[in-house]
Amino acid sequence: MKSDSVGIRSVAIVGPYLSGKTTLLESLLWVTNAVSRKGTVQDKNTVGDSSQEARDRQMTVEINTASTIYENVRFTFLDCPGSVEFAQEALNALIGVDAVVVVTEALVDRVLTLSPLFKFLDDWEIPHLVFLNKMDRADVDFMEVLHALKTVSSRPLIPHQYPIGRGESLTGFIDLVTEQAYHYHPGAPADPVSFPEELKDQEQLARMEMLETLANWDDHLLEELLEEIEPPEDEILQDLKMELGADLIVPVFFGCADRDFGVRPLLSALLRETPEPDTIAEHRGIKPGNTEIAQVLKTYNTQQGGKLSLVRVWQGTITDGMSLNGVRIGGMYRLMGQQQQSVNSAQSGEIVALARMEGIKTGDTLSSGGVKALPKPQQIKPVYAMAIQAEKRNDEVKLTGTLAKLLEEDCGICWEQHGDTHEIILWGQGEIHLQVALDRLRRKYNLPMSTHLPQVPYKETVRKATNSHGRYKHQTGGHGQFGDVYLDIQPVSRGNGFQFGEKIVGGVVPRQYIPGVEMGVREYLSTGPLGFPVVDVAVTLTNGSYHSVDSSEQAFKQAARIAMQEGMAKCEPVLLEPIVRVTVSVPADFTSKVLRLSRGRRGQVLGYDAKEGWVGWDDVIVLLPQAEMHDLIVELRSQTMGVGFFQYEFDHLQEVPDKLAERVLVTTGHSNSKR
Repeated sequence: MKSDSVGIRSVAIVGPYLSGKTTLLESLLWVTNAVSRKGTVQDKNTVGDSSQEARDRQMTVEINTASTIYENVRFTFLDCPGSVEFAQEALNALIGVDAVVVVTEALVDRVLTLSPLFKFLDDWEIPHLVFLNKMDRADVDFMEVLHALKTVSSRPLIPHQYPIGRGESLTGFIDLVTEQAYHYHPGAPADPVSFPEELKDQEQLARMEMLETLANWDDHLLEELLEEIEPPEDEILQDLKMELGADLIVPVFFGCADRDFGVRPLLSALLRETPEPDTIAEHRGIKPGNTEIAQVLKTYNTQQGGKLSLVRVWQGTITDGMSLNGVRIGGMYRLMGQQQQSVNSAQSGEIVALARMEGIKTGDTLSSGGVKALPKPQQIKPVYAMAIQAEKRNDEVKLTGTLAKLLEEDCGICWEQHGDTHEIILWGQGEIHLQVALDRLRRKYNLPMSTHLPQVPYKETVRKATNSHGRYKHQTGGHGQFGDVYLDIQPVSRGNGFQFGEKIVGGVVPRQYIPGVEMGVREYLSTGPLGFPVVDVAVTLTNGSYHSVDSSEQAFKQAARIAMQEGMAKCEPVLLEPIVRVTVSVPADFTSKVLRLSRGRRGQVLGYDAKEGWVGWDDVIVLLPQAEMHDLIVELRSQTMGVGFFQYEFDHLQEVPDKLAERVLVTTGHSNSKR
């Protein structure tokens, strides 16, 4: 396919928390002269992590965009959050780039943290490279780290370089394509040096591993290797580009981003070996045409410029003022951290921000004509919640609109007003995730919030049946009020809810008043003797009496409430708690920890099995009280190196053990409710 966008590459930088992604971005910008001064995360002056929320925590909390020019190619880099709590943000961006640089430390015991990321990249067939950062701090054999990385990737990882030295003694590298050795210099390009003969055997083994892997998809190269013919450099580079572009291999580089070691070779590989934008568009199923196509990777709501939609242009040229999806572009910008550079157009392969695209959401496909929507990442279900309330009563009126803007920016967050507890609950991926959201509400929207743990939506039911009588008689100067009912109250099987019936004979309660009886019963059951909604109970109207003048539907409603209040206390009310069915997904090495964790939270383990599509992972099925769910994700991550996750759904209601029920009633202030 002929490229319309030669000279453009879009690259995402992603990896575990504290791996040095933002430092690598700063180094890339520095060595390409995009910035006049190299910032540091500690000094809070980097191009990435430019928001106050990121700098307060010294961690990436949203997509940061920066552009630079190297060897006449414009690179747009997306610095993605590394914390699992902001995974949705990263996934939304990864689908819109030509290649991904996975940054990680050279630590064998940390490679497991890359497993979910590699799984996503391979499922989406996104070309990616690995950059082993902080190599000067890792006194470990390079090939040992490489083989450990292979255990968490379904694609073969191949060495592109071999280190000279180890740990603090790291002095340079050998390029396995050219077999040229280089010596590092802080803040300057590496110098070619003589080949270290003492590393010849190790280098040859690493190089042969690279060539043999490439030969899996190149018969000509395989013939050369079998005949012991040295393949030319151009052929090796061509294979690297073809197989990386098809997501068949994962080349591995290394260096020290804070000292600029290894950054220039990485840039050269991104220039030579990553696929052109049109190749990636073809892999996405976008056929050549005249229709402009773009996809929204991120939404920002800025205090000065309003809404910005960060988009990847997949096809055609988008110009300022053009209409996409019926919405007119109100400005177009190339981003450099918090800075905006106005541009008039963007061609296929570029990532730019479009202003004032109202009604457009992250993940949306934009076009100048009707096209099929492009795939977007699956929404990660939130697992951590806080109940929120505006600190100032007057701010409550603007809360809903402000939360809508917050959710535009962060697709990993959602909110609800709980039907039983009536609390406004903010949901996210963890405590830090929600704290960042609350900081944005306060700083950006001047909407400070108070928070507390969400209430558990307990219910109550009854253990025994009873008969009850209720009479309501009220005499005033005019017509009085009179209603008289007899009710049967009895428990029903769990999950059957509320049932109302009547067995009136002879019209002792006229038909027009029976709906009032049911209404009175229902109103009472909204808050039972223990102070919670009543479920799984059947109430039957069996008898009663009325007055031809003073009776009314309202009077029978009040009589029913009186009968329920007297009768329910005799039915041995019992507290019920919601039980959820949880599917916990972890590497098999951690399965036993999940079993212990579940039992420690009053869980009932139903079983576990291999997780479909995840090599070496298990799914553990557990029934767990919702009261034990609040910080489950925190403990799960702490015991699984941050990679464990779960999904859940309501399963059933279950009686709370008596001693625990007493504590719940005291804690919630319901110990004397209606008793």
